[in-house]
Amino acid sequence: MPDSPSSPPSPGADLKPRSNFNNWISAIGGVLAIGALFSFALLVWMDFTQGDKNPYLGILTYIIAPGFLIAGLGLAAFGAWAQRRWAIKHADTMPDKWRLDFTDRTQRRRIVLFGCGAVAFLMLSAFGSYQTFHYSESTLFCGQVCHEAMNPEFVTYKRGSHARVDCVQCHVGTGAQWFIKAKLNGTHQLIAYTLDNYSRPIATPIKNLRPAQDTCEKCHWPEKFHGNVEMNYEHFLSDKKNSPFTARMLMHVNKSAPGSPLGGIHWHVSDTERVEYYAADEKRQDIPWMRVTNLKDGTSRVFRIDSFKGEPPAGQIRVMDCMDCHNRPAHVFPTANDAVEKSMAAGTLSLKLPNIKRVAVQAMTQKEITTGAEAPQKIADFMRAKFTDPALAAELPAAIAEVQKIFASSIFPERKADWRVYPNNIGHKDWPGCFRCHDDKHKTSLGQKVRSSDCNSCHTIISQGKGEQLETLSAKGLKFAHPDGELDAELTCTDCHNGGIQK
Repeated sequence: MPDSPSSPPSPGADLKPRSNFNNWISAIGGVLAIGALFSFALLVWMDFTQGDKNPYLGILTYIIAPGFLIAGLGLAAFGAWAQRRWAIKHADTMPDKWRLDFTDRTQRRRIVLFGCGAVAFLMLSAFGSYQTFHYSESTLFCGQVCHEAMNPEFVTYKRGSHARVDCVQCHVGTGAQWFIKAKLNGTHQLIAYTLDNYSRPIATPIKNLRPAQDTCEKCHWPEKFHGNVEMNYEHFLSDKKNSPFTARMLMHVNKSAPGSPLGGIHWHVSDTERVEYYAADEKRQDIPWMRVTNLKDGTSRVFRIDSFKGEPPAGQIRVMDCMDCHNRPAHVFPTANDAVEKSMAAGTLSLKLPNIKRVAVQAMTQKEITTGAEAPQKIADFMRAKFTDPALAAELPAAIAEVQKIFASSIFPERKADWRVYPNNIGHKDWPGCFRCHDDKHKTSLGQKVRSSDCNSCHTIISQGKGEQLETLSAKGLKFAHPDGELDAELTCTDCHNGGIQK
């Protein structure tokens, strides 16, 4: 018998047919989808409006945000499916168990709380997307989260001259093509890191690095580098007195006048000449063949050493650019000698300790040091064994601490990373550098040699020595006076110097 107008309605009689999406599960999925859609819209706007592209923005915008959107829609669909199944199974008892019912006072309170939470979630989604975007392009993300295996590179980057330049600006740059290449290479690195089978040390040079014109020259403009650059090199001899020796010189970066073709050191990247070379080894230290082409008339000169016959293998000829000399622009691994001398010049490593340079270098390069954790103790034990004179006791603790600090920031045993595996091609003291080509051994078929390796070709020494010797400057330049006697003309610097204990 139907209910009379005066009798109370039976449960569910006043409920109109409703959508299966009207349930709490679908509501949660809807909020998640709306938040993802909002984040997606924000990130797309940032992608189209910001000048310098963040290479990780594409991942956040077109992979992660749509992923959450799909998850939210999937959850909403699952809620509708679950509600429908519940209604079929419990049609006679409680078909609307998960229904959002605004007529129910208890549910209204829950819906209001849910609405407040949904608004907070949407605001946090927008804020979180923005912050995640900026964090993903930070050096902290690259150096400690994404590429923990490259801790040596991160440490050397932080103290380098490019420490305020984001990693991605050099390693990826702008444009979709290089972004895709970087991410494909990053996927390979991620797999290698996960399986713990990546190279130790990290192999260099990087084969797929962008041309320097696309990265370095965004800030550095070779055509505007004119004149000389003054450099001051403070050295100490490995003797008992820690004798100082300073060389002050002018580097001939560009001898040309404004508007004329490049000269000096930067001639190598001139827009009128193209320099190409073939390296016989992976690290590009052995260069037996090179070619210089005049871009105006198309003529070329080929230089080779006597022992190199034939032609270079196809596809292995490289056009010289900034990175062939500036090959460690952001990740310089100083030699043990250089790092110790820098501390001696700064006064943080006491010159009162006799032969401190030699002892410090020996302490850092012990073969017994195989991990960074054991290095401090072994360095301390080594130096205490060398300095047993009670008169030196006051100077020793600070010296030990300084050498331990130098080691921690320049030698990484677990990664097998230090200056011995990462040559620096600027200069020619501890690595071949300039002498890879300028060695008087590369000749054309007519006998023409590469420009002589004479000291004044690329720099002019204006003063050298110590004390009063440095007070007199020579405008014409001085002949290099080796502090340890006359040089053998047949030797190069690297025949004796290696960054550690001399050969």
